[in-house]
Amino acid sequence: MRDLLDERAERFSDKVWLIFEDKAGVVRTWTYREFAQSVDAVAAGLAGLGVGPGDAVTVHLPNCPEVLQSWFALGALGALMVPSNIANTAGELQHVMSYSDSVAVVTQSSLLPVVQEALGSCPDVRHTILARTSEIPDGVVAFDDLLATTDVPPRPTVHEEDVVQMLFTSGTTARPKGVLLTHANALRAGERYSRSLYLDQSDRCLTSLPVFHVNAQCLTVLSSMTVGGSCVVLEEYRATKFMDQVRAHEATQMSVVAMQARTLLAQPPRDVDAQHKLRRVFYAINISDAEKEEFERRYAVELINGYGLSEAMTLVAVAPVFGPKKWPSLGLPAYDRQVRLVDAFGADVPVGEVGEIIVWGIPGRTLMKGYHKDPEATAKALRDGWLYTGDNAYADEQGYLYWFDRGKDMIKRAGENVSTAEVESVLADHPDVVEVAVFGVPDDIRDEAVKAVLVARTGSTLVPEEIQAFCATRLASFKVPTVIEIRDELPKTSIGKIAKKLLREESLAGREEPS
Repeated sequence: MRDLLDERAERFSDKVWLIFEDKAGVVRTWTYREFAQSVDAVAAGLAGLGVGPGDAVTVHLPNCPEVLQSWFALGALGALMVPSNIANTAGELQHVMSYSDSVAVVTQSSLLPVVQEALGSCPDVRHTILARTSEIPDGVVAFDDLLATTDVPPRPTVHEEDVVQMLFTSGTTARPKGVLLTHANALRAGERYSRSLYLDQSDRCLTSLPVFHVNAQCLTVLSSMTVGGSCVVLEEYRATKFMDQVRAHEATQMSVVAMQARTLLAQPPRDVDAQHKLRRVFYAINISDAEKEEFERRYAVELINGYGLSEAMTLVAVAPVFGPKKWPSLGLPAYDRQVRLVDAFGADVPVGEVGEIIVWGIPGRTLMKGYHKDPEATAKALRDGWLYTGDNAYADEQGYLYWFDRGKDMIKRAGENVSTAEVESVLADHPDVVEVAVFGVPDDIRDEAVKAVLVARTGSTLVPEEIQAFCATRLASFKVPTVIEIRDELPKTSIGKIAKKLLREESLAGREEPS
């Protein structure tokens, strides 16, 4: 990754690469040269703290320049970033830091209490680094001091298949798994997105999606640097001002999730809605036909559908920019991708039949290197050069893919993945919960709501509000169930397992409204 930055800093030294707007509307910019210099300083400062090849550093920050400076600086040292969702509770953050073997954590003042609570169970974390403030408590390192480092040591040798990021992702387990992504994965992702969306150095790629996820990393950060364009990062998303920000920053390309598309449509129409420089908007997984048509009409821009996942450093399929979109198709396999749809035995399914999406590639180059400390899960996901995604689709005669469902027991909520097993594990710890099943139900704004159906202990006075309060102390807010149903018993299969499929069907028939 540092080689890419060096090349762009040499060729486009005085061109603005990073534009950052914080919550207060304050805008700061960095040229390619300035950003490279800041990365050198942060890398030197981290090295002075003893961070070196193979070390992991947790970065617990919202969208801000310090996330990107940390990522590139750690990569230059042969170390790796462990991005943490800022919604994580102390318990979730403790798992991220301890399981990743992090030696340091980077955060900001508003998040410091959660970090300090988690650190009690993380003896390997030697340094807490505080960004975005001049008020530094005793025993804490100032990120600004790293930026002020002037003595830059020689860089260590870094291989393209060295891990540059450990991304925790929800799936079928009670605890998120650490996806190991390499420098090669990052460089391929930038190349893949820029080619798939036909970007060039005139593009200004904007995101308000969190840069602790691969969508913003690949579609905005890496793709813009790959082509020598500019990268616009907003600290937060607010539907009331978002399109004004798009216009002010002269964005030409951006990515949205369903929640953003729907909340933008919910804003009062304005004469300036179609006045912008956007050429296209990338979108993943479908909104309704009516919502798509209204969004494209009102904002005068085409939605480009696609599909990806963290284990593949995201993009797998994308609708052709200049060819038939075949909405609601996910599109065709992206640049350098080979995709198959297979049955439970690994055999290709016929055209029109549903199969699991599997993606060919090279671990550590075009696919993840594996799961951290989990050879069993790695072997299950990576088989004979194919990544088994756990997601299901079907294809037409021309190879266009159409989404069917998520085979993994996972809920998609406003762009975040929620493991049902993780939520069930937390609920099972409640002393008054005897049995529980968690699954997703439709949510008109956030894709899916988290629903919990449970059996309470005999004599218990358990109420939904108590369940939510219990979960809120152990789970990030987006994982807390918003629809809760307490029953006398749960339906079972012939072998005694909870019949979650039946519960889902009953819920769809009833269509509860999430709170």
